[in-house]
Amino acid sequence: MRRVRVLRALALFSTGLLAGAFGYGAANLVPTFNAVPIGMRLDFHAELMKTNGITMQATMAVSALSTLALATAVRGRVRVLTGAAGLLTVSSFLITRFGNVPINGRIKEWAAGAPPPDHAEVLRRWELFNDARTATAVLGFALLITLTLRRSSGERGG
Repeated sequence: MRRVRVLRALALFSTGLLAGAFGYGAANLVPTFNAVPIGMRLDFHAELMKTNGITMQATMAVSALSTLALATAVRGRVRVLTGAAGLLTVSSFLITRFGNVPINGRIKEWAAGAPPPDHAEVLRRWELFNDARTATAVLGFALLITLTLRRSSGERGG
């Protein structure tokens, strides 16, 4: 029982951080990126990725592992929904790794030189990936909140 509580707390905390970070980025960073000159955006984006690459990957890893571990420690419908939250977090990682990260590499190259003529389309694709990973992170967090609130109001399941 104690193990489940620790896993639940870790899963909630880490998925909350993940959803919050992605949500902040979508609500504040992306509009700011779009409001400044392209050179400034590229420089800032490339610099941000140096730190983000470490912190966000660690947050995604802890979120996915703790949520999936929690899913193995509970039973029934709660297990299925917790597993779904874990898969949503894994989806955030996969979207980031195969969608945003390759574009981040291109942005880093552009910041050192000049953006290509199609840079606006590539940046639009980055934003679509960003929206998708934000949605999966927020949905995973919302599932865990819902399960925790149900549990605290008396529902059994782990």
